[in-house]
Amino acid sequence: MKALYIAATGMKAQELNVEVISNNVANMRTTGYKRQRADFQDLLYENQRRMGTQTSEVGTILPNGVQIGSGVYAAATTRIMSQGTMSETGKSLDIAIRGEGFFQIQQPDGSSAYTRDGSFNRSQDGTLVNNNGYIVQPAINIPDDVRDITINNEGQVQAITPGGAVVNLGQIELARFANKAGLEAVGDNLFLESEASGPAQVGAPGVDGTGDLLQGFIEAANVDAVTELSDLIAAQRAYEMNSKIVKAADEMYSTTTNMR
Repeated sequence: MKALYIAATGMKAQELNVEVISNNVANMRTTGYKRQRADFQDLLYENQRRMGTQTSEVGTILPNGVQIGSGVYAAATTRIMSQGTMSETGKSLDIAIRGEGFFQIQQPDGSSAYTRDGSFNRSQDGTLVNNNGYIVQPAINIPDDVRDITINNEGQVQAITPGGAVVNLGQIELARFANKAGLEAVGDNLFLESEASGPAQVGAPGVDGTGDLLQGFIEAANVDAVTELSDLIAAQRAYEMNSKIVKAADEMYSTTTNMR
């Protein structure tokens, strides 16, 4: 009897589904977080009678066969890269992206990572960094004596000197990817380029679909509590139904064992 093992794959799949949902809910307040969705596919089939086979000498064809499936498996945890809502903070170094782009971050080993989290700060030497102290690329240095830092939609960073002159401090650039859902999440709100994402295409905000910037805002997670709750209920019911099949299969085994 295969029902026991088929139902077990269903329970395992829904267990993973609940784990994905729980991670989404846990990150509802994570800046720039992009929700995930569990995608499933059916497993191989056993053909006991293959459709389309000849059933008589005169050439009649079997219109429908007998196929027994072997369950379900997790095909992917797809990341949904839709735009999150903008939350105003009023902090001059908070930046949100409206569009497809990602901020570029230099990791301690010198490699590049990418993020939608634009809650930036100044390091001890005035360099623009993220919350872990990693440098935003290209590097921008903000002197101690400047005031009224402004970042326009095109990513140009300017400030006013003590003498009242406006100075350019640098240019924020964004990276975009052919398949941004193919980026590899590594925690700390960071993504890495992968074979699936394609190489980073770097450019100024507002150019080639990278999106523009909003100073004094951050992008909230794109997690919707109602959607996650309804998905959780559906996953719970699917798990429960599979568990009932396991119980029914066990009772059938018991009946067969106790036959006299």
